[in-house]
Amino acid sequence: MNTDTKNGKGGSVERLFVGTAEAEHVEMYLKAIWHIKEQGRSVKITTIADMLHIKQPSVVQMLKKLNKKKLVNYNKAGVKLTKDGERIGASMMRNSRLLEVLMVSALKVDINEEMVCGIEHHMNKQFTDALCTMLNHPRICPCGNDIPLGECCISNSQKEEQDQPAP
Repeated sequence: MNTDTKNGKGGSVERLFVGTAEAEHVEMYLKAIWHIKEQGRSVKITTIADMLHIKQPSVVQMLKKLNKKKLVNYNKAGVKLTKDGERIGASMMRNSRLLEVLMVSALKVDINEEMVCGIEHHMNKQFTDALCTMLNHPRICPCGNDIPLGECCISNSQKEEQDQPAP
């Protein structure tokens, strides 16, 4: 809750956040493309449509938007993430997989993909790194997939190396 805003009675007013559906759609497409690529599969319109459970014309429309935003290179040869698209896709997968670890190992609840999807879009770097640190920088999610490294993981590895006794 943000307490910077005062109501007419001198108390604080709770601020609510409304995200944009467009931003979440962009992130989901980039996450899907990243995941398809991670699996070693060809990133095609049909593959994306199947993964996201949407119709192919909708995929084409979004890929054109992502191409204009320079998040993908989309042409007849296929779909490839740009550097920015790769960064966002990896970040979304990292968020998802860390949330899955949180649910299974810390909260002891079954993974709820709908809940994960609802939360992952609202996680910033600070939150993600704090969650990762709290979970001791897990490398594998409960489904057996790699969790993309964050800066906190790299810093932690370097610290652990420094803490090792010299041979």
